[in-house]
Amino acid sequence: MKFTRFSNGSSVLQGVIEIENNVIKEISGDMFEAWEFTGETYSLQEVKQLSPLVPNKIIGIGANYVSKVEEIPATLPEIPVFFFKPTSSVIGPEDEIVIPHSIDEVKFESELAVVIGKDTKNVAEEDVLDYVFGYTVGNDVTAPQFFREDGHWIIGKSFDTFTPLGPVIETELDPFNVRVEARLNNVEKQNSATELMIVPIRKMISYLSSVMTLKKGDVILTGSPLGAEFVSAGNTIECEIKEVGTLRNTFISEKKKTQ
Repeated sequence: MKFTRFSNGSSVLQGVIEIENNVIKEISGDMFEAWEFTGETYSLQEVKQLSPLVPNKIIGIGANYVSKVEEIPATLPEIPVFFFKPTSSVIGPEDEIVIPHSIDEVKFESELAVVIGKDTKNVAEEDVLDYVFGYTVGNDVTAPQFFREDGHWIIGKSFDTFTPLGPVIETELDPFNVRVEARLNNVEKQNSATELMIVPIRKMISYLSSVMTLKKGDVILTGSPLGAEFVSAGNTIECEIKEVGTLRNTFISEKKKTQ
């Protein structure tokens, strides 16, 4: 199923998209556990799709793709490079990505995002998918200009609008058999299979669950393929996983505050 959040006037609603009919069937309740159809139906053209969820927390992994399978290291890192992103950085499809006024460029990073469906603690790799609710597309927008020399990434990952998510959460997806793509102004920049991850999804989530309890609504950004690059205001990025959909956003410059 393809779950979405959307606005219709001043109301924020949730629903299930029927692609073949180009409609959203509204639901009520908790989409993770207990929900039902309300009977209301909306055309996709009459609503604005939002980020498909308001995450509980967002965790990303750095430098997690190679260019070909033969480059995957035989020994994986003992402690992978993870980082947090604030929930205040989340935006949805067609929202604008704001480049901070002190810099001219940021990087896009198209990613497969895993949505956790229930409490996940000390889970074995072979059981990880039992704790996954679904998958969406993420754009881990990054301003490396704000990285510290000693390796602290938090500021460069945390600006408002730096985590576009969407357009839906797809619950029926084989995450090991999809491609993560990105097009900048309709020119392909990224296109890699998830088999090119250095730290695979099962190992990634199992490791994280040994450190912290993952909660319903947590989002795990699983890394970005090679090809991410700097972009400036006026450019449009489309991050896509065909089985999930296309996440489209435009970059703008932050307006300087006037005193």
